[in-house]
Amino acid sequence: MKQLIVNADDFGLHESINAGIVESHTAGCVTSTSIMAGGEAFEHAVELARRHPKLGVGVHLTLVGARPVARGDIHTLLTGEGLFFPNYCQFVKKYVCGQIAKEHVEYELRCQMQRVVGKGIPITHIDSHQHLHVLPGMPEIIGRVAGEFKVHKLRIPAEPIGFLGAGPFSPSRILARSALTGCSLLARSFYTRQGFCAPQHFFGMLSGGAMVQPALMPILRNLPDGVSEIMVHPGKDAQILGRVFPWGYRWQEEMEALKSKEVLETIQKYGIQLINFGAIGNSGG
Repeated sequence: MKQLIVNADDFGLHESINAGIVESHTAGCVTSTSIMAGGEAFEHAVELARRHPKLGVGVHLTLVGARPVARGDIHTLLTGEGLFFPNYCQFVKKYVCGQIAKEHVEYELRCQMQRVVGKGIPITHIDSHQHLHVLPGMPEIIGRVAGEFKVHKLRIPAEPIGFLGAGPFSPSRILARSALTGCSLLARSFYTRQGFCAPQHFFGMLSGGAMVQPALMPILRNLPDGVSEIMVHPGKDAQILGRVFPWGYRWQEEMEALKSKEVLETIQKYGIQLINFGAIGNSGG
């Protein structure tokens, strides 16, 4: 059996992203999303989640590129302006040099989980912004925090090393994907020993921010047996989003691909069962 979770990241980051995610769910194949507790549009996302109970909602644990949720002392995570570091490169450099206090990480992530739970949202799973939950040492922290909230399902972003997608991709992107896959496989071992489960297969790193129809279709046609996750980033008003987030993401094109007749017919043709993280069990990972 082929089961597929199509998870839209960054729910709560911006209202146009929220709108694109919900439209990709109601008119397309998105089954799951992950919410940013510190996102500027968090409250808007919460309201949309309440109105669409079939959309599985996980927590997009965030330690970079946003504002913190915790009100206590987490100074090793912050810039002089009181924000997280802009991207994972700066965070990882400080993390490997021992300049990030793990107790600060744990406190902040616990506050993020609590903020989502406090809104009455059933948490289906966890993943993280820029995949920091698979860094060495992070699984121990996140395992404790997630366990406190009885969440035992998560993303393992181990895209197969041999998967080249709809390329060509730059050598740097392929190298980054390979490093992430290596960290993810090590993290999977720890999380599995702690009783967590995850989809067996993951796609979306090489085409991150550009999971448009030519990238999505080959994945669907060659989807392996078992449980797979495809990470996507749909959104509306691409011009507005491009001004706010200069990442080069193709939000609106992704949304249109996720709703396209060809994509939906391919899912049906190949007998792919759409699910969210709430449906997977120990057999999933």
